[in-house]
Amino acid sequence: MKPLNGKVALVTGGSRGAGRGIAAELGKAGAIVYVTGRSVRGASTNHWPGTVDDTVSEIEAAGGKAIAIQCDHTKDAETEAVISQIRKEQGKLDILINNVWGAHDLGVEGKPFWELTLQNWDTMFTAGVRAQLAVNHFAVPLLRENKQALIIHTTFWDYGKYTGQFYYDLAKNALVRMAYGLSIELKADNIAVLAVSPGFMRTELVLKYHGADEENWREADDLQQTETPYYVGRGIGALAADPNVMEKSGQVFRAGELAKEYGFTDIDGRYIPPFTI
Repeated sequence: MKPLNGKVALVTGGSRGAGRGIAAELGKAGAIVYVTGRSVRGASTNHWPGTVDDTVSEIEAAGGKAIAIQCDHTKDAETEAVISQIRKEQGKLDILINNVWGAHDLGVEGKPFWELTLQNWDTMFTAGVRAQLAVNHFAVPLLRENKQALIIHTTFWDYGKYTGQFYYDLAKNALVRMAYGLSIELKADNIAVLAVSPGFMRTELVLKYHGADEENWREADDLQQTETPYYVGRGIGALAADPNVMEKSGQVFRAGELAKEYGFTDIDGRYIPPFTI
């Protein structure tokens, strides 16, 4: 059973991490998935593992349909071209997952605000918050042509607790607020807008940092409460298939909360509680 058959989805920042897991789960559920990112096979950002082509290959290997588009979402013309391509090829867009997050280039430093470089603003706001805002700017006109649609922003949120890094905290909370504001502006168009917060994920970069992989991650004490990126992907897939998702519009949900509500587990069969600071 594929609850998203006939749906067209766009997942931004889908080369690796949460974006790859979300795209994979939407593809398994039957959606045609467009995957954007800077990394393509043979030219990965910072030589990191994962590209949009790898994500598409994973979806196709599972029997789904996906299209990779190389895109730097800090460049508005490239973002606009993605939406134009979807309009031309599909004539519609049903699901938008705003996951692009350029701040991986800099990392998250636990220093006081005054000791942090101002480059944090560019990576977390220009390549994070503004990049997601730009995707909305170009995609909303196409989404409004549907009878209903869904926008989800991936973020980090734990009931407003401070994350410990000033710019990261500011940017992630800005995404929550963006979802809330859009939910009000798009309510009349029957477009649900939510924010979703994964927990501590075993992304490719997290595993690389810890010198671990999916076979031996349990040996690292710091990774005991982690989840795969497919966990939040399953949560977003459940939201996309929920006929009553408009009732949740404007709210923010943690992956573990969605798992409890919709009754899914991570790919290893575990239920992982919501991550807390």
